[in-house]
Amino acid sequence: MQHDFYLALRYLYHNKIRSLILVACLAVIMALPPALHRLWDEAERWMSARAEATPLLVGAKGSAVDLVLSTLYFTEAPAFISMGEADRIAATGWADPIPLYARFRVRGLPLVGVTTDYFEFRGLTPAQGVLPALLGDCVLGAEAAERLKLVPGDRFSTTPENAFDLAGAHPLKLKVVGILAKSHTPDDRAVFVDLQTAWVIEGLGHGHETEQTAGRAYAPFVPVSGEAVAYTEITPDNLASFHFHGDPADFPISAVIAVPRDARAAALLRGRYLDDAGKTQIVRPVDVTRRLLRNIFRVGELFDAVLLPLIGAALLMLVLILALSFRLRRREIETIHLIGCSPLTVVRLMAAEITLIVLAAGALGSILVFAVTGAAAEFVRYFVIA
Repeated sequence: MQHDFYLALRYLYHNKIRSLILVACLAVIMALPPALHRLWDEAERWMSARAEATPLLVGAKGSAVDLVLSTLYFTEAPAFISMGEADRIAATGWADPIPLYARFRVRGLPLVGVTTDYFEFRGLTPAQGVLPALLGDCVLGAEAAERLKLVPGDRFSTTPENAFDLAGAHPLKLKVVGILAKSHTPDDRAVFVDLQTAWVIEGLGHGHETEQTAGRAYAPFVPVSGEAVAYTEITPDNLASFHFHGDPADFPISAVIAVPRDARAAALLRGRYLDDAGKTQIVRPVDVTRRLLRNIFRVGELFDAVLLPLIGAALLMLVLILALSFRLRRREIETIHLIGCSPLTVVRLMAAEITLIVLAAGALGSILVFAVTGAAAEFVRYFVIA
């Protein structure tokens, strides 16, 4: 038997390209199902962890999935509610409200208006600089800072939604005051500003020039060059001139994260919204995420059902390749007979070759599964965050 494996090994080494192709194909077939399940398990764990860390969400009525995804992952919000909803939650005394406003984007990254409570709630701390304290200040997530190539002290302008909307959202030059430590969450790819700064970008607040123009002591900011759109920058000199028109309770936000005092307070708060016929809803992100994952994993089960026949077909193709290979080696087999070897010897040689191929494919497949398992967390984080 030892000689059988030696001869089989020499033959496989002599036909390196053919042997490597067979081993690689068989390794992928063996590694694909467990590798995919490792990725699914990591995706479920990762998505559930962020949802479990968010007790309750209050947002506009509609799709609960859209509300959860827009709040946890800063996707486009389906609708907005007013800041008064956060005040309403705070007035109950049952939960601490954390409002956020994620309407705008900066160079493809979400621009999120929050209060300082959000950073404490998510455990976000600056690795460099400080958290936003003034209008026009912003703090970058770790990956956002790498992508934008900015450091504390730099300034950059937001992206206008519509260059022809002169009365609505307009570019605002932001000052980077800090960069958050990496948290391996969607917060890493976000640009955070104070809620008031987000409302200035919305066009709900503005400042006035202090220079005298056209006989007026204080004129609204207009471009000196006569262009339709001008960048606005908030500086210590003009900070005091910025103000808002209207009741802040009517200003828009995407959602409110409600952090209840205890289980009883959570039940009372949920009961109030369940009995409310208004335009808002309250959801538990973990429940919504689990329902979403159940639907996703139903697709995964369907994928498994499709994958098994495909793997079977691939294995049959490999068997066909081996059978054709043995036919091409007819003269070699005849030579083995002529030198006095029995038919059983030929069978042992072929079995040894197949065994070596399967063992090599199993080893390579195990390495692939191990590599996928080690990189699953980073892979899932990247694609979910992206």
